[in-house]
Amino acid sequence: MSRRGNTGPTTYDFRKPIKLSREHVRTLQIAFETYARSCGTLLTTRLRVVSSASLVSIEQLNYDEYVASLSNPTVIAVVSIDPLPGTVLLEIASSAVMTAIDHMLGGPGGAQPERPLTEVEMPLLRGLLERMLGELRYGFETLVDIRPKLKEVEYNAQFLRAHQPGDAVVIASFEMKIGTEECVASICLPFNTILPVLEKQELIELTPAERMVRETSLRNLTAGLSAAPIDVAVRFQPIRMRTDDIVDLRPGDVVPLGHPTSVPLEVTVNETVFAHAVPGNQGARLACLVVPAPKEDERR
Repeated sequence: MSRRGNTGPTTYDFRKPIKLSREHVRTLQIAFETYARSCGTLLTTRLRVVSSASLVSIEQLNYDEYVASLSNPTVIAVVSIDPLPGTVLLEIASSAVMTAIDHMLGGPGGAQPERPLTEVEMPLLRGLLERMLGELRYGFETLVDIRPKLKEVEYNAQFLRAHQPGDAVVIASFEMKIGTEECVASICLPFNTILPVLEKQELIELTPAERMVRETSLRNLTAGLSAAPIDVAVRFQPIRMRTDDIVDLRPGDVVPLGHPTSVPLEVTVNETVFAHAVPGNQGARLACLVVPAPKEDERR
């Protein structure tokens, strides 16, 4: 929307056909802000140093975009959230993790080496992550009862195949402070996992007037799509030809088709076959009659 209040065209990303609505973002914002407050309290108590976590943003990305935004190395907790399907990722900068472990071991924090965790440090990290995941369950309890479970810890997102590159994900970014150490942590939720939860919550919270507006909009959208013109083609089964034969074609040449006379033609939209038909005419115009799809043995 422009500053004058006029609605203009907006960019449409075909890789993200469904986007989070304002109501969805607001619902997630409440859940993640609750999680951030409780997580900050947990870190302060567990590490015995003033810590905090605050929500910075919620955005929808593709998984490959999210991976490209992460530093390397970093600490990534791979989490299941039964009973919901899919995998959740909790990412925290390596420097913040090393600082947290230093405080748990009685250290003063400060600058930390960048290296893999030792056998002594890894159980401490897993214990801290499991406590943080418990707070995630608390943050989402008004939406859905999830049971986050830590599966593994990774350091390089490029080698992590939690989702397909083009999968839509919801990214919540947090500003995290552990003593004097500051970083931006993130939680990656599969879009297809969280969307049904948000839509269910939305139906509960909508007023009758809001629901009527949405139903009217849905009907109008459906009617508009139903009336949209689409190019339809009726074709014979394709054949293979050599390149030099195609180049040598001249007007009057005959090209034999391998389409059996007993098999109907294919009716297609954008190369997708959705019906079958036999050719004919309606008055002075060419036409086709839609018929049942042929059986497999008839096509051969």
